Amino acid sequence: MAESLYPARIAGLLLAAGGGRRLGGQPKALLSHRGRPLVEHAVRTLRAGGCGPVLVVLGAQADTVQEKADLGGCPLVVNPDWQQGMGCSLRAGLRAAAALESPPDGLLVALTDQPGIGPEAVARVLHAFTSPASLVMASYEGRRDHPVLIGSEHWKGVAATAAGDQGARRYLREHSGRITLVECADVADPADIDTPEDLVRLD
Repeated sequence: MAESLYPARIAGLLLAAGGGRRLGGQPKALLSHRGRPLVEHAVRTLRAGGCGPVLVVLGAQADTVQEKADLGGCPLVVNPDWQQGMGCSLRAGLRAAAALESPPDGLLVALTDQPGIGPEAVARVLHAFTSPASLVMASYEGRRDHPVLIGSEHWKGVAATAAGDQGARRYLREHSGRITLVECADVADPADIDTPEDLVRLD
């Protein structure tokens, strides 16, 4: 396998804009996990796994999230159109990454509401990166999920197809033959926090 560029030029892209509609309108970024806002936990996970910098896309109650969460050192992207869905936030994040003074060769995309995904899974996906043409996804006993690593050569294509709550799904499906899958079920759980019943996954 070609030598990976990890970790010097891989940025994290944390999508944390959702309003938590099924949680009664409480933004997932502000849920408490280990005594701090969930968005902080996700940022620490990406950093510990090797991402740098970590861009954070905010939306619902963005001012409150910035006030309560320690996001120091993170380029923040506030998406005023967050209610249009994940696709809109992904496009905003891709634009911000491309506009960085030193754009990275790839972005590792993660969601703020998957606390069971830790640094080990992030590092595995990062280590599978070989070039800006890379597409890498974590796999959990055959099921594809986050984190997803998108080489910079794919950003325009992803942005052109990201809509609603689909995120990069359409682009990844159309380019499935180019995706490197990395098994992570032994080190991570991709279950998300979507309903009040899911809150048991938080500490």
